[in-house]
Amino acid sequence: MSSLFQTLMRPDREECAERAEVARAANLLQIGEFQLLQLAYHDWHGEDVAPEAINRLFRSYMIEKVVPHWARHYARRIVALDEDGMLDDREPRYHRYDVDTRTHVRHGVRQFCIVAAAVTVCIGGALWISYLAAGGNTAVLPPYFDEHELNPKR
Repeated sequence: MSSLFQTLMRPDREECAERAEVARAANLLQIGEFQLLQLAYHDWHGEDVAPEAINRLFRSYMIEKVVPHWARHYARRIVALDEDGMLDDREPRYHRYDVDTRTHVRHGVRQFCIVAAAVTVCIGGALWISYLAAGGNTAVLPPYFDEHELNPKR
């Protein structure tokens, strides 16, 4: 319980040096630790982690705090590249598992303008019809006075 409290108070202080090394490499690449594990697995084995092995890998690393040898090796290479000044954290091979969060406009600006015009016509038409249905009120908010009540001479 106290180690949980210490981790919450000082998340940068890692009890396991190997996990700290993986965390440092992940921070250098600006990715998550598990994503670094996926990259390391692909680098070592030449293929992506099998879907049925992902849960085991996550559990062993995050819960049991076991760092695979290939992950340590990959993390050390990343740290060494950074120390040599040769690490480019924007390189696409480090971000192959990133979720693409960009949104794409399917039909462009023309369709947006058409839809915006249609919405404007609908709302404007509804307001105009409600004004005509009200029958010549001079006030929008209560008390509603007709023109006849304000100018009895007409």
